[in-house]
Amino acid sequence: MRDPEFWHNKWAANQLGFHLDDVNPLLMEYWSATLPQRSDNVFVPLCGKSEDLVWLAARHDEVQGVELSPIAVRAFFAEHFYTPLVTQLSAQHESYQFDELTLYTGDIFTAPLIPVDIIYDRAALIALPEEMRVHYAERLKSLLKPGGRILLISLDYPQEERSGPPFSVNEQEIRQLFNGFDIQRLARDEADAQHPQSVKKGVSYFAEEVWLIKT
Repeated sequence: MRDPEFWHNKWAANQLGFHLDDVNPLLMEYWSATLPQRSDNVFVPLCGKSEDLVWLAARHDEVQGVELSPIAVRAFFAEHFYTPLVTQLSAQHESYQFDELTLYTGDIFTAPLIPVDIIYDRAALIALPEEMRVHYAERLKSLLKPGGRILLISLDYPQEERSGPPFSVNEQEIRQLFNGFDIQRLARDEADAQHPQSVKKGVSYFAEEVWLIKT
């Protein structure tokens, strides 16, 4: 996001190491912690062409996402054989709407998003460099309705041992970013230096964490 061309180039070159081919198991396991109702509308920031969108749309009447790359949004609908209604909203934004799903192309900070009950962030916060994360957290908070919830998946590893993205965003920073909110860590899956995941990433430890953040 600091360098939009970085992400445009990733999609253009099909370099999608961050993309999961299946629904994220952590979403399926911990979504119930948000106490979701079908009428709750959901927002997925920096959604890519995630399979999580389909899973959420099967459970909610309204799911919106925003993604910088039009390539990703078009690929999502093409791969699922959906024919969306495409609307040019401005020079910077288009909307792609199909049944419960509305995906916006363009910058998350200027996209015409409506307030939501639940935000699901799998790979957005950790995709942003430190200097952008406060602005991003403020954007999320501004989009939450009263009683809103965020299900956040983050990474914790020694940032000095590896350059991002994805970046390490530890517990201290999460509590600072969402100061004043009810913050609960639902899970932490840590791999030590000998674990294949840590070895692959070249770090001394590598942890994936799941957070429930409530207004």
